[in-house]
Amino acid sequence: MAQNCLFCDMATGKLATNKVYEDDHIFVINDIRPKARVHLLVIPKIHIASLLEVQEEHSDLMGYIMTSLKNFAKEQNIDAFRTVINAGADSGQEIFHLHFHLLGGGALPKF
Repeated sequence: MAQNCLFCDMATGKLATNKVYEDDHIFVINDIRPKARVHLLVIPKIHIASLLEVQEEHSDLMGYIMTSLKNFAKEQNIDAFRTVINAGADSGQEIFHLHFHLLGGGALPKF
């Protein structure tokens, strides 16, 4: 766990949050500034600063997250969704702890 990391503090329970889901590897919360009707953040419990820091040793975790996204969408009653992973400050990453945005619940703007 990294010092002064918001998501690490949430993962360890140091900072209370309303988790939508939690298991041994990840937790899921609602984004506090949603960009869609459903906007979840899927967050690994281990500290990885960004996608730029993912190593081969994280392959199982990354696969687990990717295969879990559809389950979180289904639990939110959405059948189409977008995932976003910002990597680095210039991409818009604000919290430097890897997290996946899951957005849905209606037509999303095309890019």
